[in-house]
Amino acid sequence: MDELHAGDAELCAGGGAQRLAAEGETSLARLIMDGGDLPHAASHLGNAVAIDPLLPETHEALSELAARAGGPRAALALFPLENPYIGAVVCHAHLQAACGEWSEAVGLIATAIRAEYDRPWSQVAWLTQDRLPDLLPPDVMTQALARAVGGALPDPIPEPARDALRPFYDLAAAVIARHPADARLAAIGSGLARRFGDTGRAVAWAEQARRAEPGHVASVMLGYALRAADRPDEAVRVWEEEIERDDSDLSLMVDIAELYTSTGRPAQGLAWAERAAAADPAHPQAAPAVHGVRFAADGAAAHLLALADHLRAHPDHGYAAVVLTRHSESRAWLGTVDQATEATVNVLHQILQSADAGPDRDGPSRLVSSTVEPPSAGLAFRLAFPHAELSAESVGAPDPRVPVGQPDARGPMADPDQRQTSGDADARARVQVWRYAGLDPYPAVPPPAPEAGRLVQDTAAFSWPHIPAAYDHAVRLAGLALDDLLGVLVHPPVPPDDEFGGVLRDHRPELWVRGVQTFGCLGIAHHRTDQPWAGSERRRVLLDLLNGPEDWITESAAFALVAVGWVEPAARADVGARLAERLAAAGRARLTREVTILGSLCRLVLLCPWLDQDPAGREATAAARGLLAELDAEAPDPPAAPADHRGAQPPAPARDPSVGRKARTPRRGLFRRRRD
Repeated sequence: MDELHAGDAELCAGGGAQRLAAEGETSLARLIMDGGDLPHAASHLGNAVAIDPLLPETHEALSELAARAGGPRAALALFPLENPYIGAVVCHAHLQAACGEWSEAVGLIATAIRAEYDRPWSQVAWLTQDRLPDLLPPDVMTQALARAVGGALPDPIPEPARDALRPFYDLAAAVIARHPADARLAAIGSGLARRFGDTGRAVAWAEQARRAEPGHVASVMLGYALRAADRPDEAVRVWEEEIERDDSDLSLMVDIAELYTSTGRPAQGLAWAERAAAADPAHPQAAPAVHGVRFAADGAAAHLLALADHLRAHPDHGYAAVVLTRHSESRAWLGTVDQATEATVNVLHQILQSADAGPDRDGPSRLVSSTVEPPSAGLAFRLAFPHAELSAESVGAPDPRVPVGQPDARGPMADPDQRQTSGDADARARVQVWRYAGLDPYPAVPPPAPEAGRLVQDTAAFSWPHIPAAYDHAVRLAGLALDDLLGVLVHPPVPPDDEFGGVLRDHRPELWVRGVQTFGCLGIAHHRTDQPWAGSERRRVLLDLLNGPEDWITESAAFALVAVGWVEPAARADVGARLAERLAAAGRARLTREVTILGSLCRLVLLCPWLDQDPAGREATAAARGLLAELDAEAPDPPAAPADHRGAQPPAPARDPSVGRKARTPRRGLFRRRRD
């Protein structure tokens, strides 16, 4: 919380009982005041303000406390600013305003805004009085703006938070109007106006600053304002003129590069990013920008892998994570699970989208597919309709029920080279989580322990910032027993009992199943990481799952292997070769039957760009692109999804459809549930 301590987490958490809790704190403060313990009473008033900044009774009690202390100036000592929590800071501000110390009071309100911008700290009578703009020197307002805008204030500010900040914004506007020649005040004010979505005023203030004092800050802020006003060519012109005058700002070169790129001119953007990187190869933004612009130009996953490698080598370069996240968002396996394409899932969507919501959720229903499909599709169907009966009428060849590399009753092994996929010297039994009775699949492993299921439920997600972030997040599962991690793959826990969990159950249950399986396999990737990769149990199990009966778990295991390759360069050659082999088997199977997971496997192979370093690998990636071109020509549009609950905008598609395919899914970003 920057300068502020959080104080009592429960008290500051908010919720429906906010007003009641603030009233309770205020009442308790009054009782303690009556007993004469003013410091103790002050702590409860600070809690009350932190819970509900606008409760009138609290402000009345604060006035009473000041009177008992001998006046507002004496009461300041009851709210010391050494290691304070936010309620104490705001109370201190109100008391300073009562003393007529307007500059100090406004500065403290700005500090509170920096800490929690969406709370109504500035909605107080003293800050909205007409005479206050005349009482504030411009440098004081400039410092307050810098403190608020330069902190965690988002761009743009979410609509609901703008009301909370409106009095502070109006005060800034009034002070700027009174001091039109103060360039720094107008320039920083432009940043606040831009965040409010007031782009016309943002441009006007930045131009005012530039006229008053032409210089770097004013030019940079004018470019930002013009960009926000959807005037990119003017923004670029302003910035390029400034670089001609002073080429020391490499971050501004990166801004130019990204503005060109975001407006469909990556070649021009790349020149600027490379210029910045050449000027300072260690610059925290330049090299990441080069990789990001190159990805925007051609969609090759190699650029994102280079970004991930850069971030691993320079974990303090947060901009690399920003760029990697931006280009991973909504793209299959880069930032979200791939789409399920099975007929079972298509029927499920049709039922869930029908006006009458289809059959009774708790009643019996029956679905018959013409051929055997991945059994996990049945898990998704039963998540919506627990008592559904699913069956298949036939099975294609090669038999999808038989693991790759094992004999098929219909003929010889699909790929003799995969007889010893596990690589175990002691010939341990192959891990298999599905078994079949005829054409009907059943879990071959028991359910996980309840506590393991709860941890997976709290960890699983069907979207993530980028591949290394997903891998790192799954470390929470490293302590689970291997049997539990295998169990969740075929006995997934139900979605969380919250609003978004309900959206998944009601509209897209397959996303939850795929998310659980993905993080279950990522958990396996963290199993016994003390063992070297080549002979490790985690490798053996993931390869067994990769080559097991054809299923969504095949995809999840493939993704876990890709993630291992992204974070462990020494494992890349092995991971790429194993995925190429699995894709080859799926490609052969497609010659005689449908392979619903084929497109996903293609995209996963293309997330192993190191394959292009040798002829055999290039053959695999070329095959993946060719198969994807065929599949994309045949495929209908994926189903409509519920609206994005975060309101995030997906990135523009990359040129390479194999990497840039955007998943049309609702987004529950990784870690999001725990922040809500």
